Amino acid sequence: MVLFDRDGYDATTVGDIAAALGIGRRTVFRYFASKADIVWGEFDAELARLDRHLRAAPDGEALFDSLRQAVVGTNHFGAGELGELRVRIRLIDSVDALVAHSAVRYGEWRRVVAAFAARRLGGAPDDLPAETLSRAALGAATAAFTCWVRRGDDDLSDDLDRAFDLLAHGFATTDPRPGRSGSG
Repeated sequence: MVLFDRDGYDATTVGDIAAALGIGRRTVFRYFASKADIVWGEFDAELARLDRHLRAAPDGEALFDSLRQAVVGTNHFGAGELGELRVRIRLIDSVDALVAHSAVRYGEWRRVVAAFAARRLGGAPDDLPAETLSRAALGAATAAFTCWVRRGDDDLSDDLDRAFDLLAHGFATTDPRPGRSGSG
């Protein structure tokens, strides 16, 4: 991530990454299927955590409350991880190859959420209600990450919580904190 941040994603080769780590290129590809997957890091583990959170949610809990708590809980990072996370999000949002690759990764995320929605709402994950919820939830999560990166503070959990609250309760509410108005 340091190389991507310093030299740019396109200018950084897998050979550069391997050299910086003191390993061979082939070893890099044992851990990551592609250069883009390096930026996404351990996304599969994050999906597994999200799925565990969603499966552990009490059946009687409101759907959006369960979803919000799972997303916030999955995206809880220590202070030492926030700088690297900012670099990841900035790259994913701005590098054409990573924007394209995000369609694959975000599709995987949506499938986890759609499966949860289908379990709660009945029907199949590809039915309209589950598909709508998964896409709306992805929009809320990506908006929260983007705003968090732009502001540069340490309050990612608050942004995620607020985004899912807006999704669950609408946009008529306002938040007096600067840059956090829910109306509009």
